[in-house]
Amino acid sequence: MSTSEPRWRLDGVRVIRGGELDPNTPQTPGMTRAAAISRATVGAQRIWAGTVRIHPGARTGPHHHGALESIIYVVSGRARMRWGERLEFTAEAGPGDFIFVPPYVPHQELNASSDEPLECVLVRSDADPVVVNLDLTPAEAPEQVRWVDAIHR
Repeated sequence: MSTSEPRWRLDGVRVIRGGELDPNTPQTPGMTRAAAISRATVGAQRIWAGTVRIHPGARTGPHHHGALESIIYVVSGRARMRWGERLEFTAEAGPGDFIFVPPYVPHQELNASSDEPLECVLVRSDADPVVVNLDLTPAEAPEQVRWVDAIHR
């Protein structure tokens, strides 16, 4: 192999074992995040992926992720999302559901179950983790939102 060819053995596919996730990533009160794929763990350039665990009945602090887009995939449990300037909107998701969070959207994750942990996989649109924790007063009674996309009405 010449020096100009890629070193696929070391620079190719990476497998990050579930027990090897990096907990040294920005945190939000009420949840535990761990990075699997990031600039620090594998040298990723444009994507971040990891896990989040929320204990039964717990809720996170309000936060956003700056200019990043986020995808949350619910593995187990029941997620209740709140979002908006005062977390005035809410929707729920269960196992197999995906949640999309656009850039700068203030949001909060709640575990809707009082006896089962909420386990999710997170993917973000940049390799560096961004978490901006917010100090805001949530609305008393959030509006339930059932979003239906233009394809699957």
